[in-house]
Amino acid sequence: MTPVILLAEAQKSAEVTDWGARIGWLVGLALFVALVYWLMREGWKWRGTLQGDLPAPPSAPDTTGPVRLSMSGRYHGSTTAGQWLDRIVAHGLGTRSRAELTLTDAGLEVERPGANDFFVPTAALRGARLDKGIAGKVLTEGGLLVVTWALGDKLIDSGFRSDHAAEHSEWAETLNKMINDTEGAR
Repeated sequence: MTPVILLAEAQKSAEVTDWGARIGWLVGLALFVALVYWLMREGWKWRGTLQGDLPAPPSAPDTTGPVRLSMSGRYHGSTTAGQWLDRIVAHGLGTRSRAELTLTDAGLEVERPGANDFFVPTAALRGARLDKGIAGKVLTEGGLLVVTWALGDKLIDSGFRSDHAAEHSEWAETLNKMINDTEGAR
């Protein structure tokens, strides 16, 4: 029995002797991650430059009238209408954030702490629907309120998710009714 015990005692993992190679690999990996991050950031800035012809969204007027609906939730970003992966990043429209939405007769006010607020006048609203995704965010069917609106001559889809998903249907119905009433009055 003695030889078996000696064999078991002799087995140990090898000591790490080449610390230079290990440190070199770690530094190389860190540089690679930093390069990828830098390239992603440059791509984001380049996309903003390409969208530079897009006018800045208006800010809310001083008086907007009585509140029809309000919602607290998240703003998930804006895309070119009908192209859910073509994110709009100009003027901060690509920045995800918390959001407070207020719908009045004057339009849709989007207040975003830590990001640029914007206002969509009623005349610029084109439609609202429940959807499952927008660039960078995919949810269950009907988990996202998508509002289509005009900014200059470009149609934009903006995605919102309420803290209470049951509100989405009411918002879509109210927005579409407002749009139809506005078009009928023209």
